[in-house]
Amino acid sequence: MPKRLEIERKFLVEKPPPGWKRRASSEIVQGYFPLSSKELEIRLRRKGSKHFITIKGGRGRTRLEEEIQIPKRRFRALWPLTRPARISKRRYEIPFDGHTIEMDVYHGPHRGLVTADVEFASERESRAFRPPEWFGREITANRQYANETLARKQGLPGLL
Repeated sequence: MPKRLEIERKFLVEKPPPGWKRRASSEIVQGYFPLSSKELEIRLRRKGSKHFITIKGGRGRTRLEEEIQIPKRRFRALWPLTRPARISKRRYEIPFDGHTIEMDVYHGPHRGLVTADVEFASERESRAFRPPEWFGREITANRQYANETLARKQGLPGLL
């Protein structure tokens, strides 16, 4: 299976667009494994009824990413290992200018935080992207808003 290069930009959202609650959405819980490397991230994710393990390498706008779907029983067996670093959110998919904006509305200790991610096929496409007016400031390189950082600041109990 080839490695996938993830090219993504992330923004704060102060006021979501009209009709956003009617868009397709999924409930997401994810937990992060404890690692000593700052350049590697391994997470478990439940998105709706599907379960994944994801490995990401690097930081910033462009990173290597490998996501593997796993059975629910494997997810449940590994989930306790992520206890100190968990997060919960609802992701809405919003079409915009040939892209799909993934808008995340966070729950629990991060309630009130709303972010939007956009993935791109190339660095050039990423640089050319003009965000919609409802996007706030760009936080792509700000580790404070990375899901892993948010999860490690205030791990959530249970979630299963």
